Amino acid sequence: MNKFPYINEICIMKRRKFIQTSAAFASTFPLGHLQEQVYQQLQTSGTENKNYDAIVLGVGSMGSATCYYLAKRGYKVLGLEQFDIPHELGSHAGQSRIIRKAYFEHPDYVPLLERAYQNWKSLEEETGAQIYVKTGLLYFGKAEHPLIKGLRLSASQYSIRVDEMSAQEQVKQFPQFNIPAGYDRLIEPDAGFVTPERSVLLYTQQALRAGADIHPNEKTIEWKKSGSTISVTTTKGIYQCKKLIITAGPWASKMVPFLSNNLKITRQVVAWVKPRKWASFELGNFPCWTIADDEKPGIFYGFPILPVDQFGGPIGLKLAHHIHGIVSDPDTINRSLTKEDENNLIYALNKFIPDGYESTHVLKTCMYTNTPDENFILDFVPGYDDVVVAAGFSGHGFKFASVVGEIMAELAINGHTQHPIRFLNATRFT
Repeated sequence: MNKFPYINEICIMKRRKFIQTSAAFASTFPLGHLQEQVYQQLQTSGTENKNYDAIVLGVGSMGSATCYYLAKRGYKVLGLEQFDIPHELGSHAGQSRIIRKAYFEHPDYVPLLERAYQNWKSLEEETGAQIYVKTGLLYFGKAEHPLIKGLRLSASQYSIRVDEMSAQEQVKQFPQFNIPAGYDRLIEPDAGFVTPERSVLLYTQQALRAGADIHPNEKTIEWKKSGSTISVTTTKGIYQCKKLIITAGPWASKMVPFLSNNLKITRQVVAWVKPRKWASFELGNFPCWTIADDEKPGIFYGFPILPVDQFGGPIGLKLAHHIHGIVSDPDTINRSLTKEDENNLIYALNKFIPDGYESTHVLKTCMYTNTPDENFILDFVPGYDDVVVAAGFSGHGFKFASVVGEIMAELAINGHTQHPIRFLNATRFT
């Protein structure tokens, strides 16, 4: 881990300039304009095809990227999505997702993250839009907490720059936070966030331009294999393909019964609040952050206030609690919000970010699809050499969408991938 005085550099640059330099790139065309473009393309690009090289079930984060990589390679691909593209009923919405390399969950993810960063940059260059916003990411917690221990391990193993701050340096540079004594204070300067709705729309748009057929609002009823052909039955028709890719998020367990016992769906809550000092928390003045509270399990995390014309709504200071919520069924999940949901997040703001809360603007639900070890599943469905699945992202998957799409396409096309995913195999729980 790099311990040379990065904090002195931001003293020279001044904290405001450091974050604003990164945020300057955030200027991009309005999200609503892109949504309208893609909507029009989806309405006019359909065909009467029933036979495909590959069909992708679920066109969210992983599915839209998979459609893109397959179509880009010249394959005849159909993407089937039961809702709109994008939508708020699964796991990929919410305006922003943290992206980082000092991966506390497991060091084996770091090579995949390196590729994910490269692929996000490639999509930006191809489309002229910004997806990754560098804000820096703060980590706060006691040294023995898995967040701190894990990120130190990954940073050390892969020479990822993570810098330490004293309490005095942290207060000077990031006075918005009130961090208890005994907590480590670290910053990963190359971390930030990626924009989920924009990413899904761009991958969908580029897949359409490369010749993919993508059908929103068409629910898959079943799939089955007969000989060398796979048939997919939906609410609107029957299609056939040679390869099937299942990227259905919380619905994956219903499409792959083999995995159902090892995919637990949980209800999660995200908030956007009005802080007392709005300007102190705007993009350009405030970084992304994670805090491992010593009194509650899990990790609280959040983002700067983002301009809604560029990033979509809601407006406000966004935060959430990374911990398994109530076990749910994706088709019947309770989307009503409770005072308990709200109070849990207000607690974190009042304890760690004193000026971060004046009132609650919006509370929303989403879902995690959790595996027993909280690591992904990227593999062939056991018993099939022509059906692959990406599932079980356990609340930390979106940042990988740009590489997961590439992996799914490689598995489907080549039967193997160049990327190191053996630790994410589908049979490790048997």
